[in-house]
Amino acid sequence: MTSSDLEQSIDQLLRSSNIVADKRLIAELIRTSLQLGSESTNTLNLKIASAALTEMSEAFSMFAPYANKKKVTIFGSARTTKDDPVYKQTEAVAKKLADNGWMVVTGAGPGIMEAGMSGAGREMSIGVSIRLPFETSANSIIAGDEKYVAMRYFFTRKLMLVKESQAFICMPGGFGTLDEMFELLTLSQTGKGNPVPIVVLDLPNDPFWQDLDQFVRNTLVPRKLVSPQDLSLYRICSNVEDAFAEISNFYSTYHSMRFVGKRLILRLNRELTDNELKKLNLDFADICVNSTIEKVQISSQETSDQDCIDKFRVAFQFARRDFGRLRELIDAINQK
Repeated sequence: MTSSDLEQSIDQLLRSSNIVADKRLIAELIRTSLQLGSESTNTLNLKIASAALTEMSEAFSMFAPYANKKKVTIFGSARTTKDDPVYKQTEAVAKKLADNGWMVVTGAGPGIMEAGMSGAGREMSIGVSIRLPFETSANSIIAGDEKYVAMRYFFTRKLMLVKESQAFICMPGGFGTLDEMFELLTLSQTGKGNPVPIVVLDLPNDPFWQDLDQFVRNTLVPRKLVSPQDLSLYRICSNVEDAFAEISNFYSTYHSMRFVGKRLILRLNRELTDNELKKLNLDFADICVNSTIEKVQISSQETSDQDCIDKFRVAFQFARRDFGRLRELIDAINQK
């Protein structure tokens, strides 16, 4: 089959399937699938690709009805028992968030995952579990709910636990929790994920994250393996009220961001004064490339997408090398 014949076949398939939106992207998925087959990809790799795409489709569909709901993902150990103070603290912070309109997303298993759902309640809980030999089903709170999906691969599960949420709480945990927490920080540090509040929550007078924070400050920073500004990407809290305040304050003035061309547009819940802008430009000139932070009107791209059209905006050309400083800019905006 020639390239022209292939494109005609794909176009005919899309028309017969009544696909109108995002036809280019759907066509690319078809081409990629055919390419996998034509390159004699082995059966195992084809199974991985097929299963990953299938379960991502299922997860996208499950999350879709809740796209406009605020969501926070809670990570933590599956081994934490119900009588552990960490379990009870997780219930309390999840309840606080749910009472204030946040849906709580967890891995749907036992321990901290169950505690988060217990605090939030079934109605405000979303579960994304992993199929493991020793964790064969969801916990009793979310099992059988339409807001639950089981996944085969850790990488697709992690994508869904991170992609849909606007805030994160990490409770004490083992290898899996540390992996999830450090991936969150890596996504924020590299700009692969938008700035979000990342709370690492300790018990009062029982340091877990404090000890890890000391390693970062005393070993990683002096060796220049991370920047001092990267410490702004997370907050250590030791009680429920501080954890909730960190999340809610992050969205007090700041709303969201989007790149349009070379400019970074920050969408805000209120308009900044001229004096506030002047102070921001003095304090954050180091991350502005041949530009200043200035008030702007909504861009044509945002208007076309109906993307936060009711928000105030400031924009500048961001030096995409220091997302820790960007987080500090957002914090400064929220302090006004």
